[in-house]
Amino acid sequence: MATDKNAVPVAVCGARGRMGRRVAALAIEEEGVRLAAAVVRPSDPDLGQDAGPVLGLGGETGVLLEATINPDRRARVLIDFSVAEAAAARTEEAAAAGLAAVVCTTGLDSATRARIEVCAETIPIVVAANTSLGITVLKRFAAELARTLGDDYDVEIAEAHHRFKKDAPSGTALVLAESVARALGRDPKSDIIYGREGAQPRRSGEIGVHALRMGDVVGEHVITFSALGERIELGHRAHSRDTFARGALRAARWLAAQKPGLYGMEHVLGLI
Repeated sequence: MATDKNAVPVAVCGARGRMGRRVAALAIEEEGVRLAAAVVRPSDPDLGQDAGPVLGLGGETGVLLEATINPDRRARVLIDFSVAEAAAARTEEAAAAGLAAVVCTTGLDSATRARIEVCAETIPIVVAANTSLGITVLKRFAAELARTLGDDYDVEIAEAHHRFKKDAPSGTALVLAESVARALGRDPKSDIIYGREGAQPRRSGEIGVHALRMGDVVGEHVITFSALGERIELGHRAHSRDTFARGALRAARWLAAQKPGLYGMEHVLGLI
């Protein structure tokens, strides 16, 4: 585990999950951060046990599995990869404990987002459906390309994830579609459509979003701009979950020095 005195201590929420395990593992390995807490469901059978052996982190860590965010553990940033239903409550716990928060959970509804925004009045929060640095840059490129090409090009977005993913389309696909829609001056509520069935000729101005769920695909997103005679594709493929874990840890390091407010990965990378 990192021993750097300046390392940012992080609490990982959803530590039992696929993403939580990787964040916890990399928090032990990477410079600039250290694992301070591992938060799991109150019903977890290993509650109170050392996180190392349970999560496969390579030996004991001195960090116990806990059901709540304990201020005594002296974490500075919460990284939440739990479930959408718990995201607001976990962020409120972080705010009460004085922790900054990186909210990586997807499928957040408007009520959850509103509660998180209230927390941002007292703590700094990064909300990111996808913490990949590549996706963050892709979003920027897609918007710029859309503005340059204009309305003569049809836009379609296809995403693929593993069979266990609960929400569809992915939060990342929605963010990409909304970014393109804003760049083109279109209304995301009326101009973004999800899949097609039956006799539905393509309507001018619409942005199609399509979801695939199969096998163990980590995450793929392709944005296609197509006109009569040519097609341009922007794509991103994640080879492992470490891509998202490293992005979340980078966000945590950046967030530890920020003032209260609501931020995105674009802020972390200095793009805005």
